[in-house]
Amino acid sequence: MSSSVPLASADARVWAGVPAINCAFYWRVRFSVGDPAALIELPVGKRLEAIFILRDIEMERARRDARVDRVCCPADFAPAGGLSGDRETATAQAVAECLRRSGVRRAIADRTLPLLFAHEIQKAGIAVDCDPDWGVVQRRSKDEQEIQWLQESQQATEAAMQMACETVCRAKARADGVLMVDGQPLTSERLRAAVDVFLLQRGYTNPTSIIAGGPQGADCHDSGAGELRTEQPVIIDIFPRNRKTLYYGDCTRTAVHGQVSDELRRMHRAVVAAKAAAAAACRAGVTGEAVNEATQAAITAHGYSVGLPPADAPDTYCAITHGTGHGIGLDVHEPPLLDKGGPELVVGDAVTIEPGLYCKAVGGIRVEDLVIVTREGCRNLNRLPEGLQWP
Repeated sequence: MSSSVPLASADARVWAGVPAINCAFYWRVRFSVGDPAALIELPVGKRLEAIFILRDIEMERARRDARVDRVCCPADFAPAGGLSGDRETATAQAVAECLRRSGVRRAIADRTLPLLFAHEIQKAGIAVDCDPDWGVVQRRSKDEQEIQWLQESQQATEAAMQMACETVCRAKARADGVLMVDGQPLTSERLRAAVDVFLLQRGYTNPTSIIAGGPQGADCHDSGAGELRTEQPVIIDIFPRNRKTLYYGDCTRTAVHGQVSDELRRMHRAVVAAKAAAAAACRAGVTGEAVNEATQAAITAHGYSVGLPPADAPDTYCAITHGTGHGIGLDVHEPPLLDKGGPELVVGDAVTIEPGLYCKAVGGIRVEDLVIVTREGCRNLNRLPEGLQWP
């Protein structure tokens, strides 16, 4: 792992916070705990010794599961004046004392270090420097365990997606076009609740899914509300988090009940072609910006526009209004972006490819897959069909 701030013999690297919340810290230790904790990496010869400091009742579990060398509690590094009764302050004091006893003169931290820890370290006469790049590029390049966790999350996401799309397409249409399931109108809220329950039963928490029908889907981030109707596109975007591994899945499909208009078919054809073009361009060494340019070229080749509508645009204006995709892992949105200014891709990047077209007159079409970047191209973790109608 390279660093823009190299370690000297009297330096140490420090991570701190609540691993269940601080994704960078959790990524390093692969151990989730809901209390303040810290990791100190001390140079020992040619290697770093990782000392994990956390609440005493978590030590046995940490010794078994955490990716560290030593497990300690704050009491193991109590300063001469004793530890604070505040758990976070006590942990910060223990970090400072551990560094002092080890003869450390400078602590190097990533961008997520809580200010309280910097404060206590500096009180002990030790300098604190921020390495803003540390842990960012490293998190991008997913290892085999992370890829497996992403695959598991994506499989659950796809199962929920298939259930939701089939629910739309198997519904009955009332005379006024409203979709009905079990004698009740099918609404965005009702389908969203079904997705939530489906995923909860499989060990996932689910942020608010996007289930936007008809013109609501013209706003790519409108969550959707109200009754769903026949012959209108329903954008379904589901991005749950595994409660055990903490890794996300992310998938979008668009479902249409009943007859699909020629315009919706043309939009869908362009979106699928754009997704294929982006995937073909996606490989290590290519920039996220170049992948996005491939998406945009496919969209414009099909006669559609790029960018938000001008103030005087008619409701028939139809365009892709966002970038191609984003990184995903412990956060649903991580670096890198597949968009203007997007950086060079690296082996192990996990990114979404999710082109869409949006039109106020008819709604939106979006299709999204999750891929892993390789040297030769990308590996698609999705298996679901891309079509608008579901049996």
